[in-house]
Amino acid sequence: MIELEQISKTFADAGREVHAVNDVSLTIRNGDVFGIIGFSGAGKSTLVRCINLLERPTEGSVRIDGKELTRMPAKELRQAGMIFQHFNLMPSRTIFGNVAYPLKGSGLRKDQIAEKVRKLLDLVGIADKENAYPSQLSGGQKQRAAIARALANDPDILLCDEATSALDPQTTKAILKLLERLNRELGITLVVITHEMAVVKEICNRVAVMDHGRVVEEGEVFSVFASPKEELTRSFIKTTSNLQKIEELIAAKSPVVALKPGERIVRLSYVGRNASEPLISTMTKKYGVILNIIFADIEIVQNAPIGGTVGILSGPRDKMDEALEDLRSKNVGVEVILDAGDSESVSA
Repeated sequence: MIELEQISKTFADAGREVHAVNDVSLTIRNGDVFGIIGFSGAGKSTLVRCINLLERPTEGSVRIDGKELTRMPAKELRQAGMIFQHFNLMPSRTIFGNVAYPLKGSGLRKDQIAEKVRKLLDLVGIADKENAYPSQLSGGQKQRAAIARALANDPDILLCDEATSALDPQTTKAILKLLERLNRELGITLVVITHEMAVVKEICNRVAVMDHGRVVEEGEVFSVFASPKEELTRSFIKTTSNLQKIEELIAAKSPVVALKPGERIVRLSYVGRNASEPLISTMTKKYGVILNIIFADIEIVQNAPIGGTVGILSGPRDKMDEALEDLRSKNVGVEVILDAGDSESVSA
């Protein structure tokens, strides 16, 4: 569906060149929900604006369905709708007027435009707001109106630039469910720009991680979350997981992590699709060791459990070693965070 080949975008700023996007190549397949994630300034918004040529690349090519967009006139660039963080609705027009605006010059009669607008408002769940103005709507309702407007020209692709960043968590979830439904029922390809890993986990099937204008990691969402290859990706994942809090407890010398001689604090991370197996209970029965769970964080990503457990492991040293090695053989990530060894009682 979308092929970006060696895309670069350079801006002039106070006499110097700023490389917002640097030699990015991506393939986004028909029907994908493709996430592009990165910290502020990573270049992700500039990259997505290059897809529909709101920003023309300094170098590289953009192809949609095999057609080279950089050679097409602006009036033909209607294959991608776009929604933004701040909605971009026109305050002086009603919601009906906002959604109808892209249909000016479409060749449709007035009654056909009205019928289409009402169908779109019904599709996004705000059919009763057609005569309201943007100032009278909640943030979620405004974003639904923006989505309806983006769909007005029947795009094959919907570009979402931080579309949920201005919304509260409950409204964010509702908007993501709507986008997911549009992808499923209408077959629209979604490109989702975000700095929130939670958004990627919720609806995306593939993801690219950007840093300083480059894509540093790309792949299936489950694989990237379960086995991140780059430090930047790992730092993103840490922001969404409770499993990293163990270091804070150790640094604070919490009594929760005070160890007796021989005990270890371990972090077990599920990096395969076998987390539904009773791994911990099997380990304790087989090797006669005990895992006292401090906390766990497991969620479903792409229909498979992902996450892990942090706990205090106790028992004979040789049996603990055998148990941890057994877990590793079952594709479980094993980290020994703190080891009391054979010394006297240890306070973290």
